[in-house]
Amino acid sequence: MEHERVPVLVVGGGYAGLSTAALLAWRQVPVMLVERHPSTSVQPKAFGVGPRAMELLRPVPGIEQTLKEIWAGIGEGTRIAIASTLSSPDARVIVDDSGAEFAFLDEATPASQVGAPQAEVERVLRAKAEELGADVRFGTELVSFDQDSDGVTAVIRADGVQSTVRADYLVAADGHRSPIRQLLGVPTTGKGDLGQMCSIMFEADLTGLVREREVTVWYLQNDVFTGVIVTGTGVGAHVLGVNYDTSLGESEDDFTEERCLELVRTATGVPGIDARILDRTTFSMGHVLAERYREGRVFLAGDAAHTMPPTGGQGGSTAIQDGCDLAWRLWLVISGQAGPAFLDTYDAERRPIGTLTANAQLANLGVRMPPAQRTDYPEPLDDPLRAMLGCRYHSTAILDEPGDDGSILDDARVPVGRPGNRAPHVVLDWDGQRISTVDLFASGFVLMAERQGKAWVEAGRLVRERLGIQLTRVLLDEELMDVEGRWQERYGVGEGGAVLVRPDGYVAWRSRGGDPDPAATLERVLRRVLSH
Repeated sequence: MEHERVPVLVVGGGYAGLSTAALLAWRQVPVMLVERHPSTSVQPKAFGVGPRAMELLRPVPGIEQTLKEIWAGIGEGTRIAIASTLSSPDARVIVDDSGAEFAFLDEATPASQVGAPQAEVERVLRAKAEELGADVRFGTELVSFDQDSDGVTAVIRADGVQSTVRADYLVAADGHRSPIRQLLGVPTTGKGDLGQMCSIMFEADLTGLVREREVTVWYLQNDVFTGVIVTGTGVGAHVLGVNYDTSLGESEDDFTEERCLELVRTATGVPGIDARILDRTTFSMGHVLAERYREGRVFLAGDAAHTMPPTGGQGGSTAIQDGCDLAWRLWLVISGQAGPAFLDTYDAERRPIGTLTANAQLANLGVRMPPAQRTDYPEPLDDPLRAMLGCRYHSTAILDEPGDDGSILDDARVPVGRPGNRAPHVVLDWDGQRISTVDLFASGFVLMAERQGKAWVEAGRLVRERLGIQLTRVLLDEELMDVEGRWQERYGVGEGGAVLVRPDGYVAWRSRGGDPDPAATLERVLRRVLSH
């Protein structure tokens, strides 16, 4: 039977799937994405792209600038508050991104802070993926698939016509229920189903009730319902989410236009407010954790890997990170720079972070629920800001140093360039232009050496040719100037030292000083990292 051939088939056109496709296409890896819905999301859904996700998207020309422009047209800040209604005098603000606790981000990352809604971000990611050559097919569903030792054979359907696709790898970004995960028999843990929510998009003049040019997420608790309302969405409307319980006989059919209008009036606290219902949809909330992210040649990403409640706003950014992370790993293996076993590092590194994030979001949900309903919920993170840029990895693609405590969180406010950490942001001068160390990564591995480390730079040239890998060599204060004199301190190296940074901007290995045989050491390190 004739079939289409592609290295990577992505199933699902949300954050995880679109970021996978866009980053693979940017790396010139042919990729096909299929999504059963006819278009990207209409409703705003998730809000904001976290700084770590923005760092991963930033290398693709145009994405960061476009999202910055969208955010500039929406607002200048984001808040999270708890109240009974928008008119409530006792509203309690629990997060305000204009607060001093977020100021460290300006020192920690060059990436922009973006509060754009998911509907807009998905549109940008889709357009960029298509522009870069990805074969993106909305209105196309996966019918079935089989995998063998050499690849995956999938049957897809569009407009009633079935066709066959043969791929080296399949990325399952097919949502929280993930038919692919279920067909693979991947076990899950977690609290499971957390209830249903009806999302109501509406127009109304909320002048006097909310701040202008600010996205605010209001967690509402009143006698009529519990839920959430998001104002200042940037899509010309606001969104009200109302929890309902199917075990009590409630269903989506109960949310008629008349009832939705009454719920909007209850939520705003203005009984006579003039509002117009634009759209409504229902979805499940859950806490479901896949026990493995890889099954043969199939990889789980986004909600298929870690379904989490929306409380905390990190689900979307985590899905983007999954997609970007898979893209660089698949690129290395497909291009022959890494061995097949290298792909095992995706599960080893991303699953602990997915679990950490999902549990933190679940804890946030417990805190924001009525006290009587807070049973068997984890405690919130002691310092949630550490998770924004401080997540750590441990796998065969990281050479932990002796005495490493194995932690998966570090404090990005005190950057330390040890293996397993995100490589710290340091301002550099490149021929009169100010750039960040973060801007050096993504295209391949980067070997950065202290000014006395010329032997490492020469070793990098030899090993690059010997292994056939993309490796950029940087000698500080010769090719690039450390204008603030922070590089050695932040990366933890002394005279003649060097650091190896991966395409995702994580430190794979470092030598605090010189080495009697740098070429042999570097080759050994890279062979270990790449499962070569």
